[in-house]
Amino acid sequence: MPEQDRFYQPQNAKDAMRFVQKLFNQYNQAPLTEELVAYHQKLLAYLTNDVTVEVQKQGNSEQGNSEQAAKLNGMIVAMQDWLKIRVSGKPYAGKMQHFKFMPDQQQTTFKQRTIKGSKPNNLRTSPRR
Repeated sequence: MPEQDRFYQPQNAKDAMRFVQKLFNQYNQAPLTEELVAYHQKLLAYLTNDVTVEVQKQGNSEQGNSEQAAKLNGMIVAMQDWLKIRVSGKPYAGKMQHFKFMPDQQQTTFKQRTIKGSKPNNLRTSPRR
């Protein structure tokens, strides 16, 4: 396997932010270990150094990237807060969604009512009209 195909290469800053968000949501409820803290610091350094530079480069060529820079800064702050909360021994009740912290209570839940029909295993989600 060639070396360039071995690692994930993001196409732009938003792609990199999505990838880091996905990784963060995978480990944010895991038990806190030294390895996890080191990995988290590595991701934070990646965001603050590499992705910030990429956002600034894209900001010079395109308009409207100040919103993406604000989202990136919010993401960095949320990840720093995660470390403070977890080191203090408290649980992190939420996940990162759309590059910002989303508490568990605020996440949208959908209720589904099932209506039984006259035949067995004949269930509908809404009545026919």
